[in-house]
Amino acid sequence: MALFEQISQDIVAAMKAKDKVKLETLRNVKKLFLEAKTAPGANDTLTDDAAIKIMAKMVKQGKDAADIFNGQGRTDLAEEELAQVSVIEAYLPKSLTPEELEAALREIIIRTGATGPKDMGKIMGTASKELAGRADGKTISTLVKQLLAQ
Repeated sequence: MALFEQISQDIVAAMKAKDKVKLETLRNVKKLFLEAKTAPGANDTLTDDAAIKIMAKMVKQGKDAADIFNGQGRTDLAEEELAQVSVIEAYLPKSLTPEELEAALREIIIRTGATGPKDMGKIMGTASKELAGRADGKTISTLVKQLLAQ
């Protein structure tokens, strides 16, 4: 089942269960999905890969917002953000462990024939596509720099 349909079904389930956090979060996700589907050039379709990218971005934004709220002493708002993040994360593929991420990046470096820091763009393009939703872009970038410096 496509992610879009799964979210739609889970919205109904959240309404029946009276789960306000999950309902609000999934409605926000569906809103962004619909915006992506109706964007110019989208042909009224949304692939699961595109949906995962949208949700990964929402998770990153939620975590960043929670950090800001914690810095301002607003733990109540930070907890709300983190609750929404946990709902979205349930739909994302399992995150890679640091060891799995390093192994995947080493394989990409070998496959692309990268030899040094000047090849970082080539690696990042491939890694971003292959590891979307499973690893944070900032983490990927940092690890690629370390691996290329060796």
